[in-house]
Amino acid sequence: MKLSLATRIFLGYAVVLVTFGAVSLFSVAELHRNQLEIRLVSQGYLQLSQDAAALESFHTNQEKDTERILEEPSAETRRGFIRLARLYVPSLMTERLREAQDRAREVRGLAPAGEVRFVMDLESRLAELSLRAQSYGRAAEAVFTVLAREAPAPDEVARVGAELRQQETAIGRDIRFLRAVLNNRIRERVDGAEERERRTGLAIITLSVLAIIVGLVATAWSARTLRPVRTLIEAVSRIGRGDYSAQLGVAGEDEVAVLAREFDAMARSLQAREAQLKAQAEALMRAEQLAAVGRISAQVAHEVRNPLSSIGLNVELMQDAFAHATFDSPAEAHEAREILGAVTREVDRLTEVTEQYLRMARPPRPSLEPTDVTEVLASVLDFSREELERAGVEVVRELSPANPRALADEGQLRQVFLNLLRNAREAMLDGGRLTITTQAHAREVEVSLRDTGHGMSEAVRAHLFEPFFSTKEDGTGLGLAVCQQILKAHGGELSCQSAPGQGTTFFVRLPRA
Repeated sequence: MKLSLATRIFLGYAVVLVTFGAVSLFSVAELHRNQLEIRLVSQGYLQLSQDAAALESFHTNQEKDTERILEEPSAETRRGFIRLARLYVPSLMTERLREAQDRAREVRGLAPAGEVRFVMDLESRLAELSLRAQSYGRAAEAVFTVLAREAPAPDEVARVGAELRQQETAIGRDIRFLRAVLNNRIRERVDGAEERERRTGLAIITLSVLAIIVGLVATAWSARTLRPVRTLIEAVSRIGRGDYSAQLGVAGEDEVAVLAREFDAMARSLQAREAQLKAQAEALMRAEQLAAVGRISAQVAHEVRNPLSSIGLNVELMQDAFAHATFDSPAEAHEAREILGAVTREVDRLTEVTEQYLRMARPPRPSLEPTDVTEVLASVLDFSREELERAGVEVVRELSPANPRALADEGQLRQVFLNLLRNAREAMLDGGRLTITTQAHAREVEVSLRDTGHGMSEAVRAHLFEPFFSTKEDGTGLGLAVCQQILKAHGGELSCQSAPGQGTTFFVRLPRA
């Protein structure tokens, strides 16, 4: 189940509130239970114990009064004691027992379910005492009747006195037992209350600690849930400073995780856009450079080309004239011809340079047609075979049998391949291996030319396609720039991979026909 950030935080603190609420409810319940226990003991058992003590005290006094009546020698005094005893003995005992029974019934209403049986047992004992009190009253009345005579028979007095003492002993035993039972119950309840209070205190402390732990866990969970927000703020600051490489990588399905993934996508998009803008800026700068170079080249070529043509024509005329001229010695004739040949070669070289400048300044628009790249490449290799063999270069052809066709201008493509073959030959002055591979991809045709030359450093490779940059002493630095310009016009690309001492590989990529 996917939970939102607000829901998760709410649930965390709801658990904390429920935990503390449970602790509070437990404490209130235990306090209420202890209150009921105290009420049961103080208003119930203690009162019943006091009633039992009063019954015992009253019964003890009654026993003493009975002994005094039985031992009184004066008949007149004895009859006075008997009249007094008849007034209060039965009624007071019955009244006290009735009060005790009423209190026992009240206690039964206060007692929990576990104490009802004990209270009912107390009620039955009080009921038995009430019956014994009634029997004792009748026995006492029999004694009083005998003793009220002028000359009671000793045997009859002894008999009724013995019955009365027996009744008193039984009642006294029952009252003492009732009081002992009540005292034991009070002590048990007090001890149980103290033990329960101790356990309740430990339980409250334990539950409070548990509630605190739950609160800390909930706080830590909330902090962990909100941690990506701080990371997101830091990443936003980094992007504000221009660092688009910030990636959060937050997993999950809540709002923060979704926002973090959207932020990562935005950062990648900005990074790609920045790289694209940088590449476009570099391409624009290169285009501006090429435009400036083209304008200068066109002007220089225009100013130099016509004089070069004139010079070349005049040198040819001089060579024809030298064929009929006479010299003082063959050495002078040979020297003159050598000088004219050197001038001719320099004129041809300068003419080629001006042609390169003109091609840079006014590159012809390519006529794109489906072209068999393998066939063009094979034709160029056949044309350059003798030159490559003289340089000691072994050519390894790994041409695709599928004969992939590309949209290209065959003449300009030949120019590109010738330039790359010449550069590879010049990179392997002591000979080497040149491996040429063609591959057909889904949307492009790729040609790679891998030589075993000395390679180049990263610094050199970074400026390889800039105009006028060359590592050759007699190079113009326009060959690769022109090749790159031609391939860009084809919708293709020229790239290079190289490392010092590991050779160089050029990749030509053209759109498939």
